[in-house]
Amino acid sequence: MQSVCEEIQAQVSDHILEITLNRPERKNALTTAMYAAMAELFNRAADNRDIRVVIITGAGGNFTSGNDLMDFLGGSAEGEASPVYQFMGALYNFPKPVVAAINGPAVGIGTTMLLHCDLSFAGHDAMFQMPFVNLGLCPEYGSSYLLPRIAGHARASELLLLGKKFSAEDAVDIGICNTAVEPEQAIVRAREAATELAAKAPAAVRLTKQLLRQATEEKGLEFIQNEGRHFKERLASEEFKEAATAFMEKRPADFSRFD
Repeated sequence: MQSVCEEIQAQVSDHILEITLNRPERKNALTTAMYAAMAELFNRAADNRDIRVVIITGAGGNFTSGNDLMDFLGGSAEGEASPVYQFMGALYNFPKPVVAAINGPAVGIGTTMLLHCDLSFAGHDAMFQMPFVNLGLCPEYGSSYLLPRIAGHARASELLLLGKKFSAEDAVDIGICNTAVEPEQAIVRAREAATELAAKAPAAVRLTKQLLRQATEEKGLEFIQNEGRHFKERLASEEFKEAATAFMEKRPADFSRFD
């Protein structure tokens, strides 16, 4: 299976599709083209009987540093027809197991997409963060609904309101990842789990995933759509413009004039 974007690598072996984010010079920051390529790969894999499991990982010791800010400033995240939301829908509705291997930064959607994976293995070098409020934005990808269910309200509030970095061990404790391992073992463990899953009865695996998601599926979609509307508004806000400008100028954002 070929990717339409050189910054997204894809290979299929033994019923497993492995997707690699491959923009290491920017810590795999996600562009419109990368989102579009991943959406296409997930959609094609959903209908491909030869693919039973998907692995998603990153090249160069990075998972992803989140969205490419220049793409955001260009409006690429706006609207449900955008590649960002096409990817979100493709992963959210994917009927087969998705296994993540995380090293280095997993920022923004690099963390929230893990809420929609079935198994996640993080290297001890992994660093997670959901800095939406820090950027004048709001939570996305259903995280304001799913994270309190996983971590409890107090911990979710800490992670989303303060937007601080947290470790692989914290991610396991919170329930975002299954286990923390030596950095080089993250992809090894992901491949082992994917191989085990690919050898199981495929219809039984798909049904089990469906049943596990049944209680949150409809509500989760509602939250994704509602968050998306607010997120679009926030991208046009003066607070986001200040945060983006501060980021470009490598200075702290100053929100003192806002109310």
